[in-house]
Amino acid sequence: MLKSRKELDAELDNAARAWLDGALAEAAHDATARAQADGGAGTTPYASPPWELRYAAAGRHCGPAHADSVRSLLLIEARAPLPSVTRLYEQGTAAERRAVLLTLGRLGLGDRALPLVEDALRTNDTRLVAAAVGPYAAAHLDPHAWRHAVLKCLFTGVPVDAVARLGERARGDAELARMLRDFAAERTAAGRDVPADLRTALALALTTPAAPTEES
Repeated sequence: MLKSRKELDAELDNAARAWLDGALAEAAHDATARAQADGGAGTTPYASPPWELRYAAAGRHCGPAHADSVRSLLLIEARAPLPSVTRLYEQGTAAERRAVLLTLGRLGLGDRALPLVEDALRTNDTRLVAAAVGPYAAAHLDPHAWRHAVLKCLFTGVPVDAVARLGERARGDAELARMLRDFAAERTAAGRDVPADLRTALALALTTPAAPTEES
């Protein structure tokens, strides 16, 4: 779970807090400079502002346990444009990519960052898959891609609890129910256990959506 600035301040030592102060100041400065220069349209694909170097160094200065939260705060403070987000994901380590994925829903990028989610879902890295099925995916993945994301979780052992808005999007989804049944049949035919999470998702997909109420 991502921590707030207040929570981080309570857990970081003096040196780490000072480093974070400087990093966030650089991020805020870049956001202001971009807004003044081009209305916030974003940096070019070739320019790397100083705060991006801080992003990569977050684990070293604030500790691996706090790195996701620190990186997320940097992205938010910088109002990170798509070129920065894409660059940090494509050039980053798995941990740096995970922080990008965890923060996408807070950056106001619309559906333009979907290629990053799609890339993460093509991997077998459970850390990336779990991060990729968060609120951003729930808001922007189309039904076909979202169903396959749920199946990806089952294939890789990522708990379906990681799938944001699972109850909402799965409820009454007949096509998802079919896909889940097929997957269960394949597992059974191969002599393998059917994951309990599959049954959870299937139960939701088989649930009839509530009828809309008429306003009086």
